[in-house]
Amino acid sequence: MPTTVLIVDDHPSFRSSARMLLEADGYDVIGEAPDGRSAIVAARELDPDVILLDIQLPDIDGFEVSARLAANGDPPAVVMTSSRDAADYGLQAADSGARGFIAKSELSRAALEDVLR
Repeated sequence: MPTTVLIVDDHPSFRSSARMLLEADGYDVIGEAPDGRSAIVAARELDPDVILLDIQLPDIDGFEVSARLAANGDPPAVVMTSSRDAADYGLQAADSGARGFIAKSELSRAALEDVLR
């Protein structure tokens, strides 16, 4: 099971709560990024197993970030997240190369493991 995680979200409070939750569940959060461009840089530098990636970012959206990472060879497992429901995005998450989607309110070890299987 993947263990290192990069959290990408423009809200510091969500990054902090996601970090606490994931670390309490045994994941090693190795970095955080507040926007799409810094996410791409951090992914290259840190080489995480998983990127927890917010869809709505201030510069480039999570779909584009995921697609750019997928185009670079062997990308980490990207799991999209949003405060909105997955149905609001249709097939965009799958088309971006992401492994799946977890609503922010449903983030848990079990939800992450289900997506990563």
